[in-house]
Amino acid sequence: MLNILKKLAMAACMSLVAATAQAEPTKLGFIYPSPTGDVGWAKQLDLAREAVVKEFGDKVSTRVVENVAEGPDAGRVINQMISDGAKFVVLGSFGYFNDGLRLARQFPDVAFLHASGFKQSKNFGTFTARNYEGFYLAGMAGGMVTKSNTLGIVAAFAVPEVVAEVNAIALAVKKVNPDAKIKIVWVNTWFDPAKEQDAARALISQGADVLFSLHQDTPSVVNVGQAQKVFVVNTNSDMTSHGPDAVLASVTTDWAKYFVKEVGDKLADNFNGTDFRGGIADGTVKVVAWNKAISADQMAQIKQAEADLTSGKMHVFAGPLRDQSGTERVAEGANLPDPDIFAMNWLVEGLDGSLPK
Repeated sequence: MLNILKKLAMAACMSLVAATAQAEPTKLGFIYPSPTGDVGWAKQLDLAREAVVKEFGDKVSTRVVENVAEGPDAGRVINQMISDGAKFVVLGSFGYFNDGLRLARQFPDVAFLHASGFKQSKNFGTFTARNYEGFYLAGMAGGMVTKSNTLGIVAAFAVPEVVAEVNAIALAVKKVNPDAKIKIVWVNTWFDPAKEQDAARALISQGADVLFSLHQDTPSVVNVGQAQKVFVVNTNSDMTSHGPDAVLASVTTDWAKYFVKEVGDKLADNFNGTDFRGGIADGTVKVVAWNKAISADQMAQIKQAEADLTSGKMHVFAGPLRDQSGTERVAEGANLPDPDIFAMNWLVEGLDGSLPK
């Protein structure tokens, strides 16, 4: 009788342990290259994290480490998250790629999502926004409203995604305003408000009355635009609250649907690293906060272009396209294929500036 009771007690204990283990939430880690403010790239990533928590509740627990520099610091932070039990890690910067891929090989039971990149594996997926589509539409608006016929671009790093955005702006501006000039300043940083503001002021001093802020994670350029009464198109978040008169439009990114799907796949033990490229058609990229300075007729042209991009009738990088040297890059009747867009290392003709060496 005593043995039976012991066996029953042991079985009950094992069931309790199993139930407790089953109820243990899956740990998710999120690493951002800049502070999580009220706007910007890190904010959009964190809104997607919040959507994951809302969707899965106590099935998950999340930890965020922000303002992590690319390089050795990132490697240490990722490794520590995994040591602390994270089974799903979001790497929010282009510069985390090498460390992330190395650790993905080392920890095959951990799922990784990396912001952009050119390699994937079973447990390592990459995600990129087709922001160039949004910037094409915003470029049309910039070319329409400029009075000085000079527009300026404050660009972060000359990585392919940003180069594609610069080119999309130039193509759109030139389409609606062939006489316009487009100048570029590369700041070579994802987060340096003082440097970004200096770049914006330099472009304004050269006559720019419309600025494009490409991947500044704060409203630094928007603040300059508001103070100096020039229009600004910004990236990732709607920054109208920081520049109600300045913001011409905001090219925003929404990762919520994608993050929820990928976490769901991990919880179902069905995660598979893929190369996700979200755009206007699937709602990842949205252009919002259009300024009232854009006339109804101009807005109708922009909305038609948006509809054509959504349906596939129109392609941003449709030929004929030539680079700054005059070399044909896309023949008439052809579209630049995805692999070439996401490896873009050349500028279209008509831009006043060059790629940093």
